[in-house]
Amino acid sequence: MNQVSLLIMLFAALITPMLMARFKINFLPTAVVEIILGIILGPSLLNIVHPTAILKQLSDIGVIILLFLSGMEINFDLFKKPKTELSPLAKKNAAQNSKWSPVVLACLSYLTVIVISLGLAGIFKWAHLFSDFWLAAILFATISLGIVIATLKENELLSKAFGQTVLLIAVLGEVVPMLGLTFYASFFGSGSKSLWLLLLIIVVAVFLLRRFKLFFNFFEQINKSTTQLDIRLAFFLIVAMVTVASSVGAENILGAFIAGIILKLLRPSESTKDKLDSIGYGFFIPIFFMMSGIGLNLRTLLSDPQAVTLIPLFFIAYIIAKLAVYPILKLRFKNMNAIAGTSLSTATITMVVAILQVAKNMHTINSHQSGAFLLAAILTCIVAPLIFNKAYKPEPEDLKKQIVHFIGTNIFTVPVAQQLTQGWYDIQMYTDNEKNFHTYNSEVQTHLVANLDADELIKQGVFDTDILVVGHFRAQENYELAKAAKAYGVRRVIVRFEDRNILSAHEKELQELGIEVYNTPAVNIAMLRGLIETPSTLLLLNDTKNAIFEVQVRNRKYTGTEIKNLPFINKITISQIFRNRHVIRPAGSTQLELNDRIIFTGNKEDTEEIRQELGKLN
Repeated sequence: MNQVSLLIMLFAALITPMLMARFKINFLPTAVVEIILGIILGPSLLNIVHPTAILKQLSDIGVIILLFLSGMEINFDLFKKPKTELSPLAKKNAAQNSKWSPVVLACLSYLTVIVISLGLAGIFKWAHLFSDFWLAAILFATISLGIVIATLKENELLSKAFGQTVLLIAVLGEVVPMLGLTFYASFFGSGSKSLWLLLLIIVVAVFLLRRFKLFFNFFEQINKSTTQLDIRLAFFLIVAMVTVASSVGAENILGAFIAGIILKLLRPSESTKDKLDSIGYGFFIPIFFMMSGIGLNLRTLLSDPQAVTLIPLFFIAYIIAKLAVYPILKLRFKNMNAIAGTSLSTATITMVVAILQVAKNMHTINSHQSGAFLLAAILTCIVAPLIFNKAYKPEPEDLKKQIVHFIGTNIFTVPVAQQLTQGWYDIQMYTDNEKNFHTYNSEVQTHLVANLDADELIKQGVFDTDILVVGHFRAQENYELAKAAKAYGVRRVIVRFEDRNILSAHEKELQELGIEVYNTPAVNIAMLRGLIETPSTLLLLNDTKNAIFEVQVRNRKYTGTEIKNLPFINKITISQIFRNRHVIRPAGSTQLELNDRIIFTGNKEDTEEIRQELGKLN
């Protein structure tokens, strides 16, 4: 019976994603579908899978790995101020929105969630609907980080101010309830020990972080398929932290959660994260969610009038707890987007399932109350993404094109500017040569400036750009302008040097400053060599329809995707991938990783959109 039940569950876990893809069920999170599947397979309907010892053990491992991976999802860098110098445009936007930064908005939003959750818990206790005040408050304050990340990632919003705000609210919606659960279990658990011993968890976490961080790069270098040191380290952290948590009377899921945060702080590679996701979501976690559904007997639950009453009340409470997020988001974002962000914040499932399991182990909640909380949480996961996808519209700041300013209007820079204006670029050209101004002003938007003094250019707003190209012929002046622009804070500065002597004298200094340089003779030499070694290069360069392009993969939507499965692969040909300073010859089964630099060829009309898609910071 053990083996048959496990076989049925594994088969169900296998075909569920296939059926979701076949029938395009993308509005439901996979976790919700797996819980529903457990309800169908369990005593509620078919009654063909029964809780067994082995399934319970696998389910317990599943919740530990789930909380571990949830800890790895948290990026505390979002709470830090950027160390790098902001571009002039970013400074202006930051100045305009400094009062309502994502961190400020998220903290204010979640503070309202805590206050309202406490109030709702008090109402439920006063009305004799649910007597455990603290457990209710913790449950109402939870937010599903996994669902929020998946929705924001799908809509490519993780790098946007709106996406970061909603993401931070969700981070708090996992961290704070987890801490609340720890104190709750310590105070009310029968086997709890002194609360101060919980500090031992943090001490051990700091020790492990300091102990392994220095050697983690070494781990990465010697890691290989037959050793999988990164995975061994991950499971060592899980077992170590779970052991410490259990030893001090805390819940083992808290130890797993902290272990995930520790590994995240060690900054593992994307491949490590992918392998851990494969282990967790490929085997253990689906069993945990399906077992949660199997343990929910709808027949007995719905036959209890009190439980039937609690389901809609808990659902409404989950929503009301987050309603005050709306006016706070509205301080910076559009009305419909404030509605979208608020609705997504109501989605909760992961922490609810974990908290309910702890509460049942502590015998502080009965099965009917647990089932009502769980069903209400499932309803939030159905409604929240639907409202979000319907309500969200891009913010004006998200629709702005990338700004490129050219200093120098000549036969070299004008054709480049003309071609860039056809893509996602806002082009402005500046010159102090009146003759060139009158010659090219009709062909591309050009501004005549009195001189090319750095202070004058700053007054004219020339350095207020995403990319600055210093492209006239005076090498010494180019050098001075490039340094001034970088000091001002321009994110990318590209400077032209025709005089090799001046370039040689300053090349190392410019490289250290992060300034990109090019020298036409050097480019011509490299081109001639390329023509000798690969004669078809000239044909491609002179082709009016096709060209060579490069893009850095920053869109996490495509990390882990095989090249053959890219939705636009039929429009481009990928020739090389630069990864960690190594060249990879791509095959159809090659998976993209974050920060890969891809060299590809394709139609000029299609490739600009593809480059924008792959290069989005998501």
